[in-house]
Formats: sequence, C-alpha cells, structure tokens
Amino acid sequence: MTPAELASVVLAAAHAVFEQRGLDRAALPASTVVERPRNPEHGDYASTLALQLSKKVGVPPRELAMALADELGRAPGVKSVEIAGPGFLNIRLDAAAAGQLARVIVEAGAEYGRSDRLAGEKINLEFVSANPTGPVHIGGVRWAAVGDALSRLLRATGADVGTEYYFNDAGSQIDRFARSLLAASKGEPAPEDGYGGAYIAEIAAEVQARRPEVRSLDDAAAQEVFRVEGVALMFDEIRTSLRAFGVEFDTYFNEKDLHDRGELDLALNRLREQGHLYESEGATWLRTTDFGDDKDRVLRKSNGEWTYFAADCAYYLDKRERGFERVVIMLGADHHGYIGRMKAMSACFGDDPERNLEILIGQLVNLLRDGAPMRMSKRAGTVITLEDLVDAIGVDASRYALARYSSDSPIDIDIELWTRATRDNPVYYVQYVAARTAGVARNAAEVGLVPGDAEAFRPELLDHEKENELLKALAQFPAVVATAAELREPHRVARYLEESVAASYHRFYDNCRVLPLGDEEITDLHRARLWLNNATRTVIANGLYLLGVSAPERM
Repeated sequence: MTPAELASVVLAAAHAVFEQRGLDRAALPASTVVERPRNPEHGDYASTLALQLSKKVGVPPRELAMALADELGRAPGVKSVEIAGPGFLNIRLDAAAAGQLARVIVEAGAEYGRSDRLAGEKINLEFVSANPTGPVHIGGVRWAAVGDALSRLLRATGADVGTEYYFNDAGSQIDRFARSLLAASKGEPAPEDGYGGAYIAEIAAEVQARRPEVRSLDDAAAQEVFRVEGVALMFDEIRTSLRAFGVEFDTYFNEKDLHDRGELDLALNRLREQGHLYESEGATWLRTTDFGDDKDRVLRKSNGEWTYFAADCAYYLDKRERGFERVVIMLGADHHGYIGRMKAMSACFGDDPERNLEILIGQLVNLLRDGAPMRMSKRAGTVITLEDLVDAIGVDASRYALARYSSDSPIDIDIELWTRATRDNPVYYVQYVAARTAGVARNAAEVGLVPGDAEAFRPELLDHEKENELLKALAQFPAVVATAAELREPHRVARYLEESVAASYHRFYDNCRVLPLGDEEITDLHRARLWLNNATRTVIANGLYLLGVSAPERM
C-alpha cells in the first residue's frame, strides 16, 4: 500500500465516521496526507486528520480520533491504529499491505515518484546564463547542475517547463571581449579592462583561420569581425561544454535580439502605460521605489543608451508574453541586490511579484585540492571552469556534488573525497546500491530465481524488520520528489537517496538474504525479496535521473 493509497483509506474512514455521526461532510477535505512518524516505534504512518477536522465539526480531537481509529482498524491492510497525544493517529500496516509496495514500484518503473502536483503551471526556468566572454566558471556549473535537476523535478510533478539560457551578447562586456581578441591577434597584452587567459588567444587564432582577411582590416573593422566571430565561437564552446555535462536548454535567447526587434521600446511603452516612468536630467527612469526598491532605476540614459536593467525589463516581458505564468531566474551570490529591483519591475508591469517572478540565489563553490582552494584554471587563467571540475572528479560526481547541498549554502568540493571509491563518497555510496541491486538481479537470473508473475508475489512474507524499514523508505519517494519540486530544493532528493534508501538497503542486504545458498531450494521468500531488491533499483535509478546522474549496473 502506497502512502497515497493509505491516505485514501484514511479519508474513506472519515467519510464513514461523518455519516454515522451525522456530521457535515462538507467539512471533509478533498484529500489528505499520511506521513512517516519521526520515531519508527510509533508506527508505519501517522495522520493528523482528526486534529484538522475537530474545530470544523465541534468534536473534541481525541474523540474524533477514536472514532476514526475504530473505522480504520477494520480497513483491509491496516494492522492497528493507536491514538497519541491530543488526537494523532499512528497507523501500522500488515505485512501484505506494506510489502505490496514493491510490486507497485516495479510495475510503475520510471513513472514511480511522478505526480500531477504542479499540473497546470507553466514555468520558465532560466539558469547559468554566463556571458559569452569566457568558459563557464564553477559558479555557473553549480547552476547547471541544480537548474537541470530542478527542471526534471518540476516536469516530474506535472509542470510545463521551458528551460532557457540568456546570452548577454550586447553591451560593453562584449566590446571588451572583442578588444581582447584583437589585442591577442597582434600579440599584444589584453587591455586593462579586457579578458585574459589562454582561451582568448585560442579564439583569436580560430577567428583568423576562419576569416584570414581580418589581418588586413583597420582596427575598427577587425574588432567588429572579432566581436561577431568570437562571440559565435564562445557560444558554441559553452553549448558544447554544457551538453557534455548533460545539460540541454529548450531555448538559447540572445540579448541582442531584444535590441534588434525593438523589444526594449515595447517594454518602455508598456511601463509608461502603467504610469511608472518619469523623465529626469534627460534620462528615463522607472519608479521602482513604489514597490519596495531602495532607489528608482534608469532605463535609458541621457545620451540615449539603454541600461542593462532596460534589457532585463524587456526580457521579463518577453517571457510573460510567451505565456509563462511563473518566471524563475537563478542568479549567483553577487546578484543578491537584483532581487529588490526585479521584484519591483514585475510589479510595475502589473504582475504579482510573489506569483509571477521567483529569483533563486546560489552561493559560492570552492574546488579543493590537498585541502586548499584551487584558484586558477590552466586555460581560463582567472577562474575554475566546468572542464576543470569534470576533469577532476567526472560528470556524475560533479553533478551530484553540486546538487547535494542547498543552493543558498557555500560548498567546498574536495577532489580527494569525490574521487574515492569508498562509502564516504556520497555519489559512490548511492551508485553502489544501484550497481548492487542490478548485480543481485543478474545473479538471481543465473541461478533460476526470477520475480515471477505479480499474482504469485507473496508480499506478506516481507515481514522482517529491515524489509519493513526499506519499504518505508521507498514509500517516501513520491513525497520527496513533490516537496523538492515545490521548494526548489533538488538536494532533498540526494539526501533522501543517501540517508533513507541507500542506508536502508545496505541494512536489508546484510540481514535478509535474497539469493539461495548452494543447493538451497528457491522459495517464495526469495522471490518476494527479489521484488523488493528490484523496487530499490527502480527508486535509486529514478532519483539519480532527477539529479542527472547515471545509475550504473556495474562498478
């Protein structure tokens, strides 16, 4: 019995109690939830339904709980119900009902854990969005791992998600990039405000190979060639790096398109219609202080140039015009000050900033070697890049390490730890269970042990303490996925896989033999445990998929 099925049983019992007592059934919720008690000795599941309904119907919570307990106790699959405190229901399932979950999981396969919790929500999720002036640095890599995992979680809970990468290919940073390439092509040092690193010389050389005529152009014309060709090459490199990291975007959006299509003027006119623009000292301002910002923001300077914030406004409006009800933007720690102005901007467009715009801030990442932070990339010269991280610990370990922690916490990634083939390496610990469950299934097949027909499955035989513990852990997966999606916290999935599933499976494996010994006859208990083994493999694989990490069959 899954938690959702048990919740339906609890609600059915409540309907019966209300009918027996003549209580107003309109007070009953459309659905309810059951949760695992913190203390396993309190039962398999707990419900607070009696406490929730007590005031609505004027019945003391403990009295209502007693009536619910009597009714629930007669439900198939429920072994016992105890009342705790003011009206908590602690529910124990019989072995058959608890064990049936193994069949449910195996038959659901990749669908187990998915739900329609966020069905109907259309979400635009923007992450990474590194400027095309250099390789993706380790801060951007964190958002690549977390953002991609979050997109998978949101889709797994029914949301309509569009992932997006915003290329800032307009403005002064691109001019500095072009001047740096031009200088490198001449063998000169980078401009004082330019970009350094071996990659600049590499790109400059590639541009010259593609466009040899650039050598004969004057500086202004050559700089424009380096700007166009250099940005295109950097785009390609960033996309290729992210693809190798397992991250693909639905949309790559160029800032330059906003300018070329006149969308900044469109945003300006929309904000003027809303009554939030004013002119001062020849510049056009947005009155964001009306909505909590610490100061008003310039959209167009007195010399006619657009500000970066004007592009932010146009880009936000473009997303909303494309039908996205919720715009989620992931930004680095140095962008914390953007939250106030972006929320105010959303309100200036007439939106609800709490519903239509969500900004997530990610903290810094350090890559440690021999206990000391690595500071310089061999290629980028100033930062640690995506390739540096992957070269050091691999894609799976990189993605798992970056998604394993709450994004609002700084993290240190110790190269020695994350490359170690031991149980203290979190990704190895979880992937080892994936490989072990696959190995058990292979070995079972070799000795003629197969799960057999679902009708022949004997779930009541799964009555060992460690089997029950593992079943409880597996049952929580759908709730973990839903919570991680709603709270935008992929790390909950990683911690669940480690602390609940992997830990419980190891204890199960050590105490409950799946395979027959020697010439021992294959029994229904062996088959039942194989179902549970395979159910564990399903949950581990599904959870790792949500993190963008592989579930190996061998290690």
